[in-house]
This record gives sequence, structure tokens and C-alpha cells, in this order.
Amino acid sequence: MIERRGLLRYAALSVLAAIVTIGLKGGAYLLTGSIALLSDALESFVNLIAAVVALFALSVAARPADDDHAYGHTKAEYFSSGFEGSLILVAAASIVVAAVGRLIDPQPIEEAGVGLTIIGVASLVNLVVARVLIRAGRRHESITLEADAQHLMTDVWTSLGVILGVGAAVLTGWHRLDPIVAIAVAANVLYSGFRLVRRSMLGLLDTSLPEETLVRIKTILESHGHSGVRYHALRTRQAGARRFISFHILVPGDWTVQRGHDLLEEIEERVREAVPRSVVDTHLEPIEDPVSWEDTRLERPTQGAEPA
Repeated sequence: MIERRGLLRYAALSVLAAIVTIGLKGGAYLLTGSIALLSDALESFVNLIAAVVALFALSVAARPADDDHAYGHTKAEYFSSGFEGSLILVAAASIVVAAVGRLIDPQPIEEAGVGLTIIGVASLVNLVVARVLIRAGRRHESITLEADAQHLMTDVWTSLGVILGVGAAVLTGWHRLDPIVAIAVAANVLYSGFRLVRRSMLGLLDTSLPEETLVRIKTILESHGHSGVRYHALRTRQAGARRFISFHILVPGDWTVQRGHDLLEEIEERVREAVPRSVVDTHLEPIEDPVSWEDTRLERPTQGAEPA
């Protein structure tokens, strides 16, 4: 978990970036009075809250396994990304509310050139930090850092849309274009938040590993078929950067315990090499016993019990 603690510096970088961009975008809104710039500033405020939550979640996820959490604390990252996705949805709703009022009562934009220049600088800050977080999130398989990076990239695209929209409103004199751009920004933010919440829910629900990963695992398990070895009850899930894989291996009943043990050690090692950061749990069964083939459910029924 020492490696996971190293991720805290990336979350701290995200907090710093959010503070800087809030100051820049807030100042741009005060100069221009643009509702689109206000929506951009609101999103950066949400970024700050999300970054603080991410910092806390990563500190929890970095804790080693203990008596109460034998599988570690890595699932804390899903709570963080889910919370961040929910904040994104709230930000989108806030932007729409503010934009509708300005759509009904349009106002001219003041000091547009200075305001848009400030927004451009803030966008550059977000872009640089987002790229750093994306690389770190993928390298260390941290959904929290990936969520934070996605949030910042959403902010970057939002700012670009705002710059184009506000610039067009100033050039054409059509002031309603300002809130229309803000509503378009809200739609993009809403989509981003929905995707993030969905991914977090799938992680908390112990969704199976991706199909390409399952294919790698099955290829290893099926490679021993020529020796009369079979497998079943393959189950997988992911918690943060850790993957959990379990399966049953069925071997001829006349094998010695040592031979069966050696086979399991070999298969487990190959699976761990093919699927990094994985915890592999196996179970050995005699292939001739009918009960072995029935033992494929998580809840093994009691003898004589009615099937569910």
C-alpha cells in the first residue's frame, strides 16, 4: 500500500489547481457579469470539493489490510468517484437554473476580452493537471485519479465552449447566446457525471472483470485440458487497483495431494502474471465426484435443502 500512498500528491495537486481556477474564473465573472462564466466558476468550485474528497478517499484506500478489512480498503475509491459524479450532476443543475433566469432577462457582457483571457489561463492550468492525473490514474489503476482527471477535462471543454459562446455573443450582440452556451455546457457536464456515477456503481456491485481479461484467464485454465484437468466456478471482481479471481480446478481422483497442489501453484502464478495486482483463490476437487460439478454457486446449498 506504500505505492497507493504516493498517489496522495496527485490529489493534492488537484486541490491546488481547483483553488487557482476558482480565483481566476470568479474574477472573470465579476468583471464580465457573464452567466456562462459563472457556470464555469461553479464547476471549478465543485472540482475543489471533489478533489478534497478524492484526497481523503486515497488516504483511506492506501491503508493496509487489517482484521476488520481482510481484503484491504481499496473500494473507498469507488465512494469517492461516485460522490464526485453526484457533485457533477448538482453542478449541471445549478448551471441550468442560473442560465434560465438570464435567458428570460438577457444582460450585456462587460470587459469580455479580459474575462475570456483569464478563463483561457484557467483552462490551461486544468489541462496540464488533468493530463498528469490521467497518466497517473492509468498507470496506478486508480479510479479516483481517473475520475478527478475526467472532471478537470470536462472543465476544460466547458471553458472552451464558454470562450466561443461568450465571444460570439459579444461580436453579434445577441446576449441570449450567453445563457444558451451555459445550458449546452450543463448538458455536457450532466453526461460526464452520469458516466462517472455508473462506473462507480458497477465497481461497488462487484461487476466482473472486462471480457478481454476473462479471455486471458480462461486461456490459462483451458491449457491443462490435455491432462484431464477441468475448471469451473470462475468468479472475478475488482476493488480499486486490485482484482480478485477465484475458480475450482477438477483433477483425476487418483492424483496425489502434492501433484494437485503443484498444479494449483503453477496456475495461480500464471494468472497473476497475466492479470497484474490480482488476488487468486483456488479450490481443488476430484473430477469423478458428481458433487464437484454441482459446487459452482457462491451459496452452496445444505444437503437436502430446497433449491432457491
